Amino acid sequence: MIKVFIVDDSALVRQVLTSCLDNHPGIKVIGHAGDPLYAIDKMRRDWPDVIILDIEMPRMDGLTFLRQIMSERPTPTLICSTLTESGAGVSVEALSAGAVGVFTKARLGLRQSLEQMSSELIRTIEEAARTRPGAFRPVASALQHQKNKATPTAPPSAPTGLLHTTDRVVALGCSTGGTQALEYVLRQLPRDCPGIVIVQHMPEKFTADFARRLNNLCQIEVREARHLDRVHSGLALVAPGGFHMQLKRSGAHYQVEVLDGPPVNRHKPSVDVLFRSVARHAGANTLGVIMTGMGDDGARGLLAMRESGAQTVAQDETSCVVFGMPKEAIRMGAAQTIEPLSRVPLLIQQFGDHARHG
Repeated sequence: MIKVFIVDDSALVRQVLTSCLDNHPGIKVIGHAGDPLYAIDKMRRDWPDVIILDIEMPRMDGLTFLRQIMSERPTPTLICSTLTESGAGVSVEALSAGAVGVFTKARLGLRQSLEQMSSELIRTIEEAARTRPGAFRPVASALQHQKNKATPTAPPSAPTGLLHTTDRVVALGCSTGGTQALEYVLRQLPRDCPGIVIVQHMPEKFTADFARRLNNLCQIEVREARHLDRVHSGLALVAPGGFHMQLKRSGAHYQVEVLDGPPVNRHKPSVDVLFRSVARHAGANTLGVIMTGMGDDGARGLLAMRESGAQTVAQDETSCVVFGMPKEAIRMGAAQTIEPLSRVPLLIQQFGDHARHG
């Protein structure tokens, strides 16, 4: 039985969510509250397995409450968000603070929208209950610096232009827990690191805010990918939510294609779509890393990368919020090595150094 606690200042949301979940034999709503201060008092009497949390609430906002929970007693938390620009931005902050998922609610037709998504919400709760949000606690690194916005993202171009192009590409794929994991990795990379392409399972509208947030924190440039963007050193491209991203060769360089199409492994963007394109068009010139996430998206793609001559890595179980995607990749023999998240930035830098120095 999965014990769920709902924190939302809307009585209607609390009522509809409770009625949706109470019909499921494996889920029990053990309580609800209109604001975090009431919630924490109730939860201490019977701690839940999963928390459903609104962000905009009186007395204490949901983000402050979430950070308190994650520091004191990490608990799988799902954010109940409005699908708006402001809602997307604050939800990305929540994911970076340790929330394991987001589901969106409409501003109009609230009851109907929540009832229609009840089966998806139940699946999300079941997945959340299997996560470990406190699995990896990032430690400060000497390489982590706030980007100085007065400084160009990349060093001035050398006559050879090598600082702006690369024959090597790093492909990263992740899902649940990936927002924190990617932040940890990208913040430590220098501005001359290889070009990076990323699929992080995330709803449409959220990826642009996610990329902007990372761009503000990292030395490298991070942005949401656009169709036919070139991949070059010092740049990380994040696949936009609601679209697939593929790597293609364009003369002496690589670029990305942003494409519509059906979901693959229930996801759009899909890690498998990216990884298979990387295997097909870049082969041995790539490093592939499959990171924390639910399910098996990316496992077959990483195997294709390994078979094409790429270096392949799976994140280890201890540092994963959920050991789904890496576990499947390891089971298939797709990963050459299994590494803790703390080693991934170094592996990327070594991969780039090897390219520069032969």
